[in-house]
Amino acid sequence: MARDASRVEAFSDAVIAIVLTLMAVELLQLGPARMGGQELSAALVHEWPSYLAYVITFAIVGQVWLTHHNMWRYVVRVDQLLLVLNLLLLLFVAAIPFTADLLADNLRGSATEQRLTAALYVGAVLGEALFFNLSWWWARRRRLLHPDLDPRLARAVALRFLLGPLLYLVAFAFVFVDPILSLCLYLLLVALYLVPGPGDLPSSGA
Repeated sequence: MARDASRVEAFSDAVIAIVLTLMAVELLQLGPARMGGQELSAALVHEWPSYLAYVITFAIVGQVWLTHHNMWRYVVRVDQLLLVLNLLLLLFVAAIPFTADLLADNLRGSATEQRLTAALYVGAVLGEALFFNLSWWWARRRRLLHPDLDPRLARAVALRFLLGPLLYLVAFAFVFVDPILSLCLYLLLVALYLVPGPGDLPSSGA
């Protein structure tokens, strides 16, 4: 038996808010960098990998929240499998701060360490993108979406969701060229998703 979707969205919002808070705590710690008696300016410069990882990861998690919010505007009921798929999506979202912290710590490491941490990072963001696709597919299949939703819009949203995993894989491929370039490509992908598309709220707020 399907149930109302509002509690699921509220729970997901709370999890994403906690993820953003933990990420800030993990990546914006300055204290340990100054233990060697460094000047503040030198300590700030030394910590640039953490700040870069923070900005990129905040953008990615923020984009996850926007996409989740837009998607769940159309979900009017939930069943057991949709709940499980949403939990698995949140599992990967919750892992992003851990992988971002690893990435920040190893941006100055060897090429092997950079690629390993980049692989873990893309694994987290790719996982959430895949479960977005599965959640939308299942909601359409089980008719859990608003009955007035235009089927053409539902298909357009599905196609847009499919782009996510493909683009993340492209960004990851560049880690073999330059890890910093690969990270910057994630920012570009988030910017692309900020361009209004199928399923997004209109700019007028209507």
